[in-house]
Amino acid sequence: MPRVRIAPSPTGPLHIGTARTALFNWLYARQQEGAFILRIEDTDTQRSFLEYEQQIIEGLQWLGIPPDEGPGIDGEEYGEYGPYRQSERMKQGVYRPYIRQLLDSGWAYYDDTSKQELDRQRKEAEEAGEPFVYRGDPYKADIDYEQAVIRFRAPHDKQIMWRDYVRGEVTFDSHLLGDFVIAKDIDTPLYNLAVVIDDALMDITHIIRGEDHLSNTPKQMLINEVLGFAKKKYAHIPLILGQDKSKLSKRHGAVTVSQYREQGYLPEAMINFLALLGWREPDDREVYSPEELVKVFRLKRIQKSGAVFDSAKLDNLNVRYLKALSDEERYKKGNQFLKQNGWNVDRLSEKQLRVLIDVECQRIHTFGEIGTETQRFWELTDYPSERLQWKNTPVETISAHLDLLAGMLEERSEETYDPELLETDLKAVLEEREIPRGEALWPLRVALSGREASPSPFEIATILGKEETLRRISLAQNKLKEV
Repeated sequence: MPRVRIAPSPTGPLHIGTARTALFNWLYARQQEGAFILRIEDTDTQRSFLEYEQQIIEGLQWLGIPPDEGPGIDGEEYGEYGPYRQSERMKQGVYRPYIRQLLDSGWAYYDDTSKQELDRQRKEAEEAGEPFVYRGDPYKADIDYEQAVIRFRAPHDKQIMWRDYVRGEVTFDSHLLGDFVIAKDIDTPLYNLAVVIDDALMDITHIIRGEDHLSNTPKQMLINEVLGFAKKKYAHIPLILGQDKSKLSKRHGAVTVSQYREQGYLPEAMINFLALLGWREPDDREVYSPEELVKVFRLKRIQKSGAVFDSAKLDNLNVRYLKALSDEERYKKGNQFLKQNGWNVDRLSEKQLRVLIDVECQRIHTFGEIGTETQRFWELTDYPSERLQWKNTPVETISAHLDLLAGMLEERSEETYDPELLETDLKAVLEEREIPRGEALWPLRVALSGREASPSPFEIATILGKEETLRRISLAQNKLKEV
């Protein structure tokens, strides 16, 4: 059974790139009936924070791709391969025997070469136009253990090869690696050593991660081989790029899952969008449910080139998912975000609120935008009286039409004050009296909104309520006297 993982550091919120990597791991695990593991690499105590760990866990839950094993939102861990926090593994001394094994076998050694000396050698290599490859002295006597680190002795002439699911056959020359640092001391491994030990002890079989880890892979493969662990399979996925083709960063806009969640994007749209960043089916299909993605996802179809983050495409996808929501889901989400956006929804009846949300959802890209369209209706801005005229219709005629409509609205009960009923009945009366719709409904729209373009006057009338609607028609009648 395949076991895959993501191992983020809680030094910031869940990044879009990490979320996409998590999705690809989750899809592969679900498709292969394997396990998806979350491991928190929190040994950087200066930059790691519990709040970021919680955001990572909550972000995966919100996206609908919760791990099968790892830390939970409640702080508890679930799974048989814990601890799933690297700091706790370090406290338990998980890494010490392996570091000791490497030292005893001669594959690792203490090195106290100073930073100044390393900088000198690096400068010499640069001046000679050669790559800097450090080789220490594993037999040096009189080591200053207070200043020393532990280095891995990389072979001089080994070709490190693997078959990558995305990049095909990859080859590295071990000579170019030099002797790299793997631990600060006997109890404190650095990334390349800790990740190998953790992956082995958690029985990870496939490592699906970003291509920025390509340079780490040969180092980890060497350590993995020397410690006698089972071989892993690799897939290095392309980076996510901004519109300018540089690596996606804050200067391109929102880059964390929590930001998109707060902006009112739907998790289904985010999952669909993230899946298409670097992966695509041959038929160029663009809309997938999570269940469909599980069926069709293949590692071999991940592209090698960087994937451009297209915000417009995300918005279009989100609109499709927003419109597909049920009435109740739309009402619940709309209500939530109206409150989040500072609306006092308690001043509206449920009917008014439902109409308002329906009107908004015809125009918004995300729930974070809800309220911007109808907010303008609550404070009627002044408008020129001429705007109430429909073409060359006499002012007296327009006034008479508004009187007629006001009278009909006055007679309405709460039950029949509904946009569909209003539209049906008002249009029926206009047809019966052979009044052109534009002559009556155009001035009604302007009277209620003050604008030439707006939702239908029936929707506005329902949102405003009968009292405010009649007040605005009265204001319009006064304006007509000025024409």
